[in-house]
Amino acid sequence: MNAPIQPMRIAQRFRGFLPVVVDVETGGFNAATDALLEIAAVLIEMDAAGNLHRGITHAVQVEPFPGANIERAALEVNKIVPDHPLRLAVPEKEALSRIFKPVRQAVSESGCSRAILVGHNAHFDLGFVNAAVTRCGIKRNPFHPFSAFDTATLAGAALGQTVLARALETSGLEHDAAAAHSAIYDAERTADLFCLLVNRMYPLFAAAGTPVAA
Repeated sequence: MNAPIQPMRIAQRFRGFLPVVVDVETGGFNAATDALLEIAAVLIEMDAAGNLHRGITHAVQVEPFPGANIERAALEVNKIVPDHPLRLAVPEKEALSRIFKPVRQAVSESGCSRAILVGHNAHFDLGFVNAAVTRCGIKRNPFHPFSAFDTATLAGAALGQTVLARALETSGLEHDAAAAHSAIYDAERTADLFCLLVNRMYPLFAAAGTPVAA
């Protein structure tokens, strides 16, 4: 009697890494000097057939670190008012703790060894996360320190589009220009794009001889 085929786990798909989509909103482009103002992380789940789906979103508003630079041009894009009392921002260390806790839990529950950041122009987001980790003296960063999955690269190769809005539109996914440039919205749309592109590649993954569920 043949043993039942076990459902595929996400740890098998990405060599032990758990993809987590991250988007940050900031006070500029320099991770060392410019404020981290908002961060969102979207967990990625896999069904028994090996298809990825967007999971839970975790997000937090962040207080600028002491001495942080904030460019007016950046605020004009993300529409954040850093000192608005209803923003309910918290210090960087607390913000990272709120994001990292569910990521670590998801890594453990999925049987993965570490999280890997997924982003649109991913090294921008990873750079700001790493800079905040260093400032806060956090020892257990759940994310790989330099590797990432970049949906700008994936979409450029698969769709011929590197701008998030155009990649979403080309792939038939929703894009709301008025809602864009918030960490939650951009992270969730990036997660949808990542899942769509990886799911389209799944037949190639299966054809390579990797064990898959029936």
